[in-house]
Amino acid sequence: MGKLKERIQAFVNNRWLVFVAAIWIQSCAGIGYVFGSLSPVIKRSLNYNQRQLSKLGVAKDLGDSVGFLAGSLSEILPLWGALLVGALQNLIGYGWVWLIVTGRAPVLPLWAMCILIFVGNNGETYFNTAALVSCVQNFPKSRGPVVGILKGFAGLSGAILTQIYTMINFPDQAALIFMVAVGPAMVVVALMFIIRPVGGHRQVRPSDGLSFTFIYSVCLLLAAYLMGVMLLEDLLDVSHTLIIIFTVILFLLLVVPVVIPVKLSFSDEPKDLAVEEVLLPKPEQQEAGKSEQDEVIFSEVEDEKPKEVDLLPASERHKRIAQLQAKLCQAAAEGAVRVKRRRGPHRGEDFTLMQALIKADLWLIFFSLLLGSGSGLTVIDNLGQMSQSLGYDNTHIFVSMISIWNFLGRVGGGYFSEIIVRDYAYPRPIAMAVSQLVMAVGHVFFAMGWPGAMYIGTLLIGLGYGAHWAIVPAAASELFGLKKFGALYNFLTLANPAGSLIFSGVIASSIYDREAEKQAHQHHIPPQISGSIFSGMFAVDEPLKCEGSICFFLTSMIMSGFCIIAGVLSLILVYRTKTVYANIYGKSRT
Repeated sequence: MGKLKERIQAFVNNRWLVFVAAIWIQSCAGIGYVFGSLSPVIKRSLNYNQRQLSKLGVAKDLGDSVGFLAGSLSEILPLWGALLVGALQNLIGYGWVWLIVTGRAPVLPLWAMCILIFVGNNGETYFNTAALVSCVQNFPKSRGPVVGILKGFAGLSGAILTQIYTMINFPDQAALIFMVAVGPAMVVVALMFIIRPVGGHRQVRPSDGLSFTFIYSVCLLLAAYLMGVMLLEDLLDVSHTLIIIFTVILFLLLVVPVVIPVKLSFSDEPKDLAVEEVLLPKPEQQEAGKSEQDEVIFSEVEDEKPKEVDLLPASERHKRIAQLQAKLCQAAAEGAVRVKRRRGPHRGEDFTLMQALIKADLWLIFFSLLLGSGSGLTVIDNLGQMSQSLGYDNTHIFVSMISIWNFLGRVGGGYFSEIIVRDYAYPRPIAMAVSQLVMAVGHVFFAMGWPGAMYIGTLLIGLGYGAHWAIVPAAASELFGLKKFGALYNFLTLANPAGSLIFSGVIASSIYDREAEKQAHQHHIPPQISGSIFSGMFAVDEPLKCEGSICFFLTSMIMSGFCIIAGVLSLILVYRTKTVYANIYGKSRT
């Protein structure tokens, strides 16, 4: 009995259980990706035009990205408290929207609706913060795979929520808003006490690599399964019983990763934690022998070394740098040279946000992200209207598909960019440039409106947009350090709503409404509902509707041009940071 109790306690405190619970929370945390399915219901129920709907989309994006409050509260409150605040925000924000859309609450002005959407969507920043903070602390040697997988499941959540909605088969489409309000809050409240640091640095095992491989396999299987199910449901008339079976299998795939903590806790013999901990470098050992003078001398080497040294092979380059550093140390000790103090950190060292804000590299990342991810978010926010304008009745299929491709883009972007830096010591932003050029092609497919172009465009935009959120955090941590990474990351995420505000709230909505007005005048359709002698007394403005590829042609071509500019900015960043990546990753190859 005592041994069983010990095993159960080990299971509860297992870092892999925390990771799996974080995956489950992230699987319903990407509420913003369902907005493409919610927007037609809100537009029809509240009689909004496209410009008004785009303002709600911008409020949603602001809620997604403004995570300063969540980050601050997570330092004051326990993580379960931050998760509870997020669950309440999600429930109140989207719950109130559901009451308004279904006529159970009075209609509020547009600015108040924007606040509700902001509050509801801002709840997911608490989910993201708690999941990432706990798992990064529990997996200090595997931050890349952990962050990539968690962000990937957040991107996949739109497809998961849509499949659950399809299974429940509500007759009223507004019920999807109710599910978005209640579902994530229920999951978070059920799991919030599991999400916490559990001393994961003392649980390092040689089998961790195999465990991550298993999780990656589940990710790929889940994405392939969801894609197959969505296409089947779109192309064929699938019975409701079969849909229920599909959803049950989906739940089983989501539960499968829990076998890792179960196996580690109940099957393996207890490990000597002290032995496992030495797989991680101790802080004292990391700092031993590193004095302020050594740090300054290394900085001086960066200033004094000839430029041709960076062009040498890695082994020769490090040898020459070591020789120069030894000479400077000796000369400084003898008083022959005076080592000047640095005014600030160099690339690859720890920056504060204020120090980073005066660096061109940070602004290159910011504007590249604004143009690239901003154009992708414009597609996500307007996907319902884009598919309807091309004659597709079922908009949910494209929302689900872009969610799946977004997931694969995040997982794949992190994986392949890691190969670039680890195997070739080449700057990670090159992967971002490639993803932005892929998105440029995807926007062209949306613009042309060819048969099947929606499927190809969704694929390319989803992959490219998702890759941004695996590449940018890693690149920022490499160039500006991890000490103030939270503040730096939250600043960079502001590029998302900034891009959406300009691209979706101004460009896309204005062009759509202009084309819709043209079509209304051509067909002599009055912008009012008629049909009775009382129509003049109770006239209600009917939202303008645009049909055909012309609705988003100009918008998509503009977005394609922005992606090309973003790719150029990323290439400039690659050129500027070649030396940094050679110094960081060149050593690991020698």
